[in-house]
Amino acid sequence: MRCEYFDAGVCRSCTLLPQPYPEQVDAQQRHVRTVLGDPAGVTWLPTVTSAEAGFRNKAKMVVAGTVEAPTLGILDGHGHGVDLQGCPLYPPSLSVAFAPLAAFVTRAGLTPYDVPTRTGELKHLLVTASPDGELMIRFVLRSTEALARIRKHLPSLRAALPHLVVASVNVQPVHAAVLEGDREVLLTERETLRMRVNGLDLHLRPRSFFQTNTEVAAALYRQAVAWADETQVTSAWDLYCGVGGFALHLARPGREVVGVETSAEAVASAQTTARDAGLPGTRFLAGDATSFALAAGDVPDLVVVNPPRRGLGEPLSRWLEASGVPRVLYSSCHAGSLARDLAHMPSLRPVRAQVLDMFPHTLHHEVLTLLERT
Repeated sequence: MRCEYFDAGVCRSCTLLPQPYPEQVDAQQRHVRTVLGDPAGVTWLPTVTSAEAGFRNKAKMVVAGTVEAPTLGILDGHGHGVDLQGCPLYPPSLSVAFAPLAAFVTRAGLTPYDVPTRTGELKHLLVTASPDGELMIRFVLRSTEALARIRKHLPSLRAALPHLVVASVNVQPVHAAVLEGDREVLLTERETLRMRVNGLDLHLRPRSFFQTNTEVAAALYRQAVAWADETQVTSAWDLYCGVGGFALHLARPGREVVGVETSAEAVASAQTTARDAGLPGTRFLAGDATSFALAAGDVPDLVVVNPPRRGLGEPLSRWLEASGVPRVLYSSCHAGSLARDLAHMPSLRPVRAQVLDMFPHTLHHEVLTLLERT
């Protein structure tokens, strides 16, 4: 993939871009295996590769510049805007939205937030595209001062972007490197963006997490289901379930699946998908994964864990070790935290693993590991 921004030195986010893609993929697997200590007895499946360009389903655009000439992209080392509307990581369904959004900033009089002076209102534009080309757009504001103007001019934005189905304002008042705040104001009748993955419509609300690479996420869920079905699992927990990606894919007649997630919005999304798809035996709870596990009585045949970058942590890892759970599916976005957690679970040995290149041209990775009790 060629990128004019990288060549010009204005954006170096894709740190591995000069390296041919096949070499990137090989290096990722070597890195993961090295960090995990290349444990014996593990069958490594071929790495799941990605399209080299146009693979992102979400754009997190920092808004800078002026009302008359806003930039959508990133900030340079001095806190000034670098416009990246032509970034090749975005598919046409996303990139087509950037020019109308820049024009909307001007039309609605949304003053970009200036980091050096701590003035202005509009901090970020968060744009998500579904596989069907529908859009969800979130305006991250310092306050609600511009809310009325956004409401007033929203019809013109919807006319320019007919596939815009969900729009909201997020209020993030603090001067900190925090993407979003706790308050969300919905501006449209539709509350969810439908993300069609492997024939399932996963419902994504504004503050719900979803993997940024839809095609690779679909492969991740398919592999998890294949391993679960081989062992005839009749009960499963999906801890850190998000909008229910793993749990909803695992749902089968005769199989009880429970998903646990701290985000009430994500749980509501998962419940909507389960209802619409008519999936039996699924239940979703809003709560802390570790607290749920520690308070549980019976344990399932399979526990799926998909923690944030920091990993499971010692309490949940040690509970899994002592629980008697026969199998764990661990989906990790950081091999280092996976290695730390595995050290607390010596009776749960990795038997199969697969690296999935969710984030091409970077050092980030996803690795799915099947652990079985010895």
